[in-house]
Amino acid sequence: MRIGTRAVLRALLPAAVALVAGCTRGDPDAFSGYAEGEFVYVGPAVSGRLQSVEVQRGQRVERGAPLFRLDPDPGSFERAAAAARAEQAASQASNLRKGKRADELRAIEQQLEQARAALDLSTRELERTTVLVTKGFQSPGRLDELRAARERDAARVAEVQAQLAVARTAARPDEIAAAEASQRAAESDLNLSRWREQQTRGFAPVGGSVQDVTYRVGEWVAQGAPVVALLPDGAVKLRFFVPQADLPRIAPGDTVQVHCDGCPAGITARVRFISTEAEFTPPVIYSNESRSKLVFMVEAQPQGDAASRLRPGQPIDVRLTR
Repeated sequence: MRIGTRAVLRALLPAAVALVAGCTRGDPDAFSGYAEGEFVYVGPAVSGRLQSVEVQRGQRVERGAPLFRLDPDPGSFERAAAAARAEQAASQASNLRKGKRADELRAIEQQLEQARAALDLSTRELERTTVLVTKGFQSPGRLDELRAARERDAARVAEVQAQLAVARTAARPDEIAAAEASQRAAESDLNLSRWREQQTRGFAPVGGSVQDVTYRVGEWVAQGAPVVALLPDGAVKLRFFVPQADLPRIAPGDTVQVHCDGCPAGITARVRFISTEAEFTPPVIYSNESRSKLVFMVEAQPQGDAASRLRPGQPIDVRLTR
């Protein structure tokens, strides 16, 4: 992995501060500094092995452009398993909302017809025997047997009717609610696995230029580690250093003039931040004699298209306009 741009700029900071000590005080309104990029570091939300890098340093990319891809195999296996669980839960919930199948309903209806026929037969037999008992051709004890048979057949008819009613309706509400909850949980697992699989790919969140690629194909990338450093369009700020004696002369919102080697004249920037902590130019021994070496860092935003003309790390001179 190569050294990142951020580390290089940090290494330049002491040198830039040291420029203040060396600058001539012939122009009390001039201060030294450098340009710095406000980079966007794009990394994966999951860990994995880098499968491909689709950009190179210095390349211009638009928002949404693919930058890199991790090995997607583990995520794809997870997604397939979650999809199967979601499909199973959906089928179970759908099945519970329905009654029995048509063939099962016809079988129960046939059982009901048989039970009704048996009840009709036992009822007719009881009626005939009652007449014979009245005329003295049958024993009264025979009636008890036939009454019991008719009650049995009547109970069987009621039983099959209840079975048919249950078969035509869905499952109990509690069972359906439990199945629907399982379906929602399975769908959530599927969405999570899809999201994890999507995180194996990196896309440009903004348009700009590729400043650095910090990993090579085949290397293991930790979760959140930046793979590509992007410099968005116009995302360049200026940092310069003002001695503590000149600090009252500058305030946020002030406009300053910017000069650099090879830059056109007329570049301006607006002060947006003044550090509340002081820095020392060498030597760093605090004493009454070294107070002149006490400086404060100031940040300014280039105006117009000046940001596109400046490069991170480029030395600049800033001059106050008031």
